Amino acid sequence: MTGLLLLSATQSDAQILHRKKRVNKSTSADNTAEPDKILYNKAIEDVKHGRHEVGRLNLQTLINTYPDSEYLAKAKLAIADSFYKEGGTANLTQAIQAYKDFGIFFPMIEEAAYAQLQVAMTHYKQLEKPDRDRTHARAAEDEFQTFLSKYPSDKLAPKAEQHLREVQELLAEGDFRIGYYYYVKEDKKAAESRLRSIVNRYPLYSKSDQALWMLGNIWQGTEKRELAAPYYARIVRNYPLSPLVPNAKSRLKALGAPVPQPDPQAVAWMTAEQNAPRQRESLIKKPLRLVKTGPDQELRAAAQGGKPTMTPEAENEAGIDVLKGGNQTRITGPGSGLVGDITPGGSGATTGGAAENVAPTTEGTEEKPVAPPDPNAPPAAESSANGASSTGTAETATKTDGATAQSGANGTTDANTKESTSKKKKGLKKLIPW
Repeated sequence: MTGLLLLSATQSDAQILHRKKRVNKSTSADNTAEPDKILYNKAIEDVKHGRHEVGRLNLQTLINTYPDSEYLAKAKLAIADSFYKEGGTANLTQAIQAYKDFGIFFPMIEEAAYAQLQVAMTHYKQLEKPDRDRTHARAAEDEFQTFLSKYPSDKLAPKAEQHLREVQELLAEGDFRIGYYYYVKEDKKAAESRLRSIVNRYPLYSKSDQALWMLGNIWQGTEKRELAAPYYARIVRNYPLSPLVPNAKSRLKALGAPVPQPDPQAVAWMTAEQNAPRQRESLIKKPLRLVKTGPDQELRAAAQGGKPTMTPEAENEAGIDVLKGGNQTRITGPGSGLVGDITPGGSGATTGGAAENVAPTTEGTEEKPVAPPDPNAPPAAESSANGASSTGTAETATKTDGATAQSGANGTTDANTKESTSKKKKGLKKLIPW
């Protein structure tokens, strides 16, 4: 009996020890997972718990050790996501490059669209206020446009479209502030150039009606008062619910111009914008607005619907006159200076059959200047645009320098000095605000 009891006790102890023994699942015979999958899952867990460097090291080990693994693409994308989640200027720069490399090596898989969107989101994450550096804002605009051009039917397209509207609201707000500053300072040339680029490129901007009103007011105070009518007409037609519509109609009647009918699409778009739910800033966060670097307030003012501008800035500005000071009053593009009728909420391109002639040309090939010259300006300011000085100006410059101008001399006259002095005088005349 005693022997039987000892034998049963020994067997029960052995069973207890066997149950308590830990089994290594990674080396167990029951484990059928591939080693690359185990490494990938471990790296993802590290990244999820904030151990970004350890996770990236394991992912890079997977890429180097198993170049033919089915997790190769996922590992490269996870490395880019790790840089994006960790944040910081250096890490976000690495994330942009990693996402772009992923799009180059794996352009045909579904995740390529996500990688392109993340490139834009990385720039979007670093947006500054409208009066600060706009490098990331312009880069985000380009990347969002690239995404919508490549993947217009992707499930992430609505998100990219809304972020593009927000970025363009931010860019337009920066230009509007500069244009408004020049408008208050009565520098009409500089204000007209900035405001015109806003209304032509960003029709969804929340203050486009105000920019159009200022443009009409600028031209109405010049000799070419009739050029103000197209701007007032665009307020009535494209922004029919704007509080400036009654005043715009009165100005059109005073100018003898026809009052257009509101565009039904514009009415529907503005109605939807007024009824769209928007996130409001809490009272607690308002005092922190001065020290906060993000453009939250401007992004909340962006349109919630409508087609954002899809053309790059260089193409959109082609053919539009750009005013300059100094010797060269403007630089004209290959176009005729016609500005299209842009309907907010539309495609962002010219939709009307006939374009509005905001900067018309004269008969023949000579164009009228966008800003009319001052009739009281001295004759020196009316010299030709190619820098050639008149006889009187050349003589004045010669007397100032103490040199003598002799026609047909033996080359002792310093022609370059005379021309430079004449250009400086003409430049001073041109820079005076009119």
